Amino acid sequence: MNPLPEIRLASTRPALDARPLEKRVGLIALATDHTSEVDFRRMVASERIGVYVARIPYANPTTPENLRKMQPSLSAGAALILPDEPLDAICYSCTSASVVIGDAEVEAAIQAAKPNVPVVTPPMAGVRGLKALGVKRISILTPYTVETSRPMATYFAAHGFDIESFTCLGFEDDREMARIAPASLVELARKATHAQADALFVSCTALRAALAVPAMEQAIGRPVVTSNQASAWNCLRLCGDDAPRPEFGRLMTKPLAQ
Repeated sequence: MNPLPEIRLASTRPALDARPLEKRVGLIALATDHTSEVDFRRMVASERIGVYVARIPYANPTTPENLRKMQPSLSAGAALILPDEPLDAICYSCTSASVVIGDAEVEAAIQAAKPNVPVVTPPMAGVRGLKALGVKRISILTPYTVETSRPMATYFAAHGFDIESFTCLGFEDDREMARIAPASLVELARKATHAQADALFVSCTALRAALAVPAMEQAIGRPVVTSNQASAWNCLRLCGDDAPRPEFGRLMTKPLAQ
């Protein structure tokens, strides 16, 4: 064996970029989440935008009570994402929990760890997306139980939408929600969309619904907005990325209204 060479310290240090990537998006995902991180890697991450993920504790079943239990973990989860470094946006990736906890409460908890960061929740991104599409009358499809779906109906009605129909699938475990095949969602969307609805909102970050948006839009002949698609769109626009991505649905061609 040859003797080890002397380790020499370089006489010059390389120049450093201001950031490894120009823009930073934080994602707070549930411990049980199979889908959000995959969707954000596919729709948001690029050579310009980095997606940085932290997971927080969550235990099924998906009930309003269990969803509320995540609120105390939000600050700690946000603090784990690039500590002491600013983010351009951060998304708490749970639609139903954001509704029962409240958008303002989610924002306050996250900003306690990441002051002034723009906070995105899937339901608020959904509201912004539907308004960007210029729709008023909507149908809603969720994988949840009736109990967990009820606050969702109240939320969208409170934001000025006329809910023409609301369909839920009765699942209690988000890991099972993630196993619903995207192809199945197309037929479910067709059945869930009221004839008078201008668009369909498909709720739940566990669903692989973003994959099925083009097929769903073709099937129902109107826009489809999903939790992960809307969240990704909102984060992209906050990063100054306004490039249209029609392969992810009509929403991905729209600007974020100021």
